[in-house]
Amino acid sequence: MATKLFESLIVGPIHSRRLGSSLGINLLPEHGKICSFDCIYCECGWNNERKNDTKLPTSAEVERALEKRAKEIVKEGIKVDSITFSGNGEPTIHPEFAKIIDITLRIRDCYMKGAKVSVLSNASMIWKDDIREALMKIDNPILKIDSTIEDYMLCINRPAESYSLSRTIENLKKFEGNFILQTMFLRGKAEHPVTKEIIEIDCTNSAHVQKWRELVRELKPRQIMIYSLDRDTPSDQISKVTPQEMAQIAQPLVEQGFKVKVNGEDL
Repeated sequence: MATKLFESLIVGPIHSRRLGSSLGINLLPEHGKICSFDCIYCECGWNNERKNDTKLPTSAEVERALEKRAKEIVKEGIKVDSITFSGNGEPTIHPEFAKIIDITLRIRDCYMKGAKVSVLSNASMIWKDDIREALMKIDNPILKIDSTIEDYMLCINRPAESYSLSRTIENLKKFEGNFILQTMFLRGKAEHPVTKEIIEIDCTNSAHVQKWRELVRELKPRQIMIYSLDRDTPSDQISKVTPQEMAQIAQPLVEQGFKVKVNGEDL
């Protein structure tokens, strides 16, 4: 299926279903993709199809572009709810990520004091002290765990060999609940990257749901964002889970006091 890239360093502001008026920052190539995951649902497409551009912006380029756009936003009177790092891959793999966060906080405080700083991340790099500490400085570290079932995780996220689910969970605990957990719910078929078997995936089945709720109770995130497919995906073997199904899955957690958004809407 058709997929798209974020073909500039600064994007928007655009409307985000989860974050409102969002000014995007893409720390990855403008015409390629670099990521530690190769998710079957990624709107940017497969990693091996997006290798035509590997150039990353420098911290100085980010600073100039962001400050220029911030001045324009002030002049135009545009409201910005969130300055959001996402883009064509995993933003925390940028070698100057921690420095760029400090730059962004400075510019935000100067020009857009009401805006939150958000990072959409697969959490694969939080084992690194500087990455974790940078994420702890911002307003919204939005960190992904799609499944705690190893085979599901491998089929859905197709992570780099260095990725460790257990290590990621242990480092999420260091946030002491001050983060937002994001989880994708889907169903369909996918090839297991190790065994090459075709695996039936259903994130609404009782085993997956039970383990996911256990993870939430263990990590105690301050908010949970669950969502399903909304844009084109590289795999045509997957389908969305309805908001009603996700609300039903989350309801026991809501009753225990957890704050949950389904496709950007509060439960």
